[in-house]
Amino acid sequence: MSVPRPPAPEPGPRRARSRRLVDSARRVGRGGATSVRAVGRGGAASARVVGRGGRMAGDRFRRFAAADGAGDTGLARLTELHAVNTAGDAAVTVALAGTVFAMPTGEARGQVALFLVLTMAPFVLLAPLVGPLLDRFRHGRRWALGTTLAVRGFLAWVLASAVVDDSVWLFPAALGCLVASRSYTVARAAAVPRLLPAGIGFVSANSRLNLAGIVGMVIGGGLAGAASRIGPDWSLRVAFVVFVVATVMSIRLPARVDSPLGEVDVDGTPAGHEPLDEPQRGMRRLRALPVPVRYVLWLTTGSRLLSGFLTLFLTFLMREHPLPGWSGPLVLGLVVAAAGVGNALGSLVGNRRETPAPEAMATVIAVVALAVSVVTALLYSVWALVLLGLAAGVYAQLAKLCLDALVQRDVADVVRARVFSWSETILQAFWVLGGAVGILVPLRPAPGFWAVTALVLVTGALAVRSRRVGAGASARVA
Repeated sequence: MSVPRPPAPEPGPRRARSRRLVDSARRVGRGGATSVRAVGRGGAASARVVGRGGRMAGDRFRRFAAADGAGDTGLARLTELHAVNTAGDAAVTVALAGTVFAMPTGEARGQVALFLVLTMAPFVLLAPLVGPLLDRFRHGRRWALGTTLAVRGFLAWVLASAVVDDSVWLFPAALGCLVASRSYTVARAAAVPRLLPAGIGFVSANSRLNLAGIVGMVIGGGLAGAASRIGPDWSLRVAFVVFVVATVMSIRLPARVDSPLGEVDVDGTPAGHEPLDEPQRGMRRLRALPVPVRYVLWLTTGSRLLSGFLTLFLTFLMREHPLPGWSGPLVLGLVVAAAGVGNALGSLVGNRRETPAPEAMATVIAVVALAVSVVTALLYSVWALVLLGLAAGVYAQLAKLCLDALVQRDVADVVRARVFSWSETILQAFWVLGGAVGILVPLRPAPGFWAVTALVLVTGALAVRSRRVGAGASARVA
């Protein structure tokens, strides 16, 4: 016979309170878990949205690069490579903006002149060394492009340590990056004719590359800017990774990019048979260029004169004599922004499928820029300066596109890289000349803008003369 258990005692106030606390904790835990799952689902959804947006932007860019048959010839691959290359250059520029390449506006004008001389250093190597080397390179331009990118990747890694340690290798490595970047430009421009689809011209192809470069510059600058919050060396490590990717992309370009063997000079002289001194050789090379190339080259020198002048003259003028009621840095920022818009506008105009002849486009934009320069000298104001910056940006971009197109069209493949390197040297020398004029003229608006107007007019007159002389020589031969 079992003994019945006594009934359980009613829970006391303390035990009831404990049970309520446990139940509340369980409910809070379930609610917290639900919240975490909801946040996780929201974060995953956001990540999916961002991922889809990135994929859509990437797909749109690839469609842009492959349009008009560029995907079949391999020009699309070169366009993608150029975007990645520009992203790497932008990352290096962001990292070094406050060290090597910061414009020394607070220094004496003589020190700025020294800065101008240093900007010529990459081009001193480019004309006599890099151009012929790219023409002679036996393994083809894919490997030449890859070498310029791999060198910049290595130098970016070196710079990452040099920036932190303030090493003596900072400037030599930065200078090496400049030389390699310009060498890439020469090799890339010389490769375009081998990938050109039948449906577009040289100006459109070069404009497409420049637009891709703008995209790459924005992305590379953004990544480097975010990484620079950790330190400037991290921007350079980002550049290192970008250049490694670009090196692989360059080697995977189509085999048709490779150039044939053999090298002659611009005027047909075999390599190693150049008895004339450099000034005589330079004039001989200039006369040997096709007449349209020579004509647009002179017009493009005018754009570089104007750009170099505006860069330095306005920097000093706005610091010493700002416009009444306007901040000097604000005016400089407006002019720089206008020049950037003009640069992009020049690329968009050149990217049109149907474009006028390169000689006609270069002539029209040179006349427009000259007219705006005259207006600025007569009606000096903020808006005149902004208009001049816009015109200078379009002039510089569109004239260079036309020059590249003519070199690609009219110059033989075996000397094309040498012509590109030689023309780049000439154009940089005229940029330095324009900057020197901006340093030397009095810091007053009228004398400065009349001086640069006269110089741009002289380059236009030389262009017209070169065309007439060339036409006369052709008539005599005929």
